[in-house]
Amino acid sequence: MSGEITIWGRLSSCNVQKALWALEELALPYARIDLGGDFGGLDDPAYRAMNPHGRVPTIKDGDVVVWESDAVVRYLCATYGVGTLWPEDPAERALADQWMTWGTVGMMPDWIALFWRLVRTPPERRDAKAIARHHAASVANFELLDRHLAGRRFVAGDAPTMADMPFGMMMYRWYEMEIERPDTPNVDAYYGALLERPAYRKAVCIPYGDLVGKQSF
Repeated sequence: MSGEITIWGRLSSCNVQKALWALEELALPYARIDLGGDFGGLDDPAYRAMNPHGRVPTIKDGDVVVWESDAVVRYLCATYGVGTLWPEDPAERALADQWMTWGTVGMMPDWIALFWRLVRTPPERRDAKAIARHHAASVANFELLDRHLAGRRFVAGDAPTMADMPFGMMMYRWYEMEIERPDTPNVDAYYGALLERPAYRKAVCIPYGDLVGKQSF
């Protein structure tokens, strides 16, 4: 680890936003290189040499290269955020880790499917039944999260941790999409707490108008 961290990925990528939020929250110096979407470059041999899957984000910290957004977040938090984003106590860290994992593998699939089918799919190609199915599943997940957040300011307690990265990334678009949302006062309060953080607003609250009707990465 040395000097400035480099991150590859476009600002409008939700997975890149997770990594950028961690970098901003930790106040780490970094340089970002646009990649993916309209910028292309995912099949560039030099990039594939770092990330064989050709997705974003990828970071380079000295000689260390990390790809996959949750792995990137965990690396940054474990390396630079011990005691803050990376809880020192193993039990507290497990709590953060399990919710972070559920956010990505349990909650995000239906949320991202809803976003793709409702926002990134042109109106004439939308599948109303699929949209309804993913919306219902997302509502159930947000209601579950709401129950968990009762008495908590953030996902793993009173202060943000790595657990918040996948949930925070979803919140902005969830509240911006033109959809019916359930009554989730604890989630509402959580989103309000996130919006109070400059690092979150800078990394995650990015208008996604350039993605409307666009089905390419």
